[in-house]
Amino acid sequence: MPKVIAEVTVVPVIPGPGGYSPYVAAVERTLRSFDLKVRLTPMGTVLEGELDEVLKAIRAAHEAPFGMGIMRVGTTIRIDDRRDKELTMDGKIHAVEEKI
Repeated sequence: MPKVIAEVTVVPVIPGPGGYSPYVAAVERTLRSFDLKVRLTPMGTVLEGELDEVLKAIRAAHEAPFGMGIMRVGTTIRIDDRRDKELTMDGKIHAVEEKI
């Protein structure tokens, strides 16, 4: 099965003031437990792998903040699924950088 690239952002709705980093860390630990290439960015996480595994990982990541007592979570997902040639995170970046 071809690889896909997905970007996921999991946003817990936290009560009152406080930071997101403990929840982001839990999401990252969850994503890294799967057989995927995982790249943390300032605004989300990019995943590379087979679609079924990516979707399982996203589902688990979405659940992570609930396991920490959060009662509401918003998750945004974007998937790039290209079937005519191999797709990688590094390849997409290289394709742009060589034109700069």
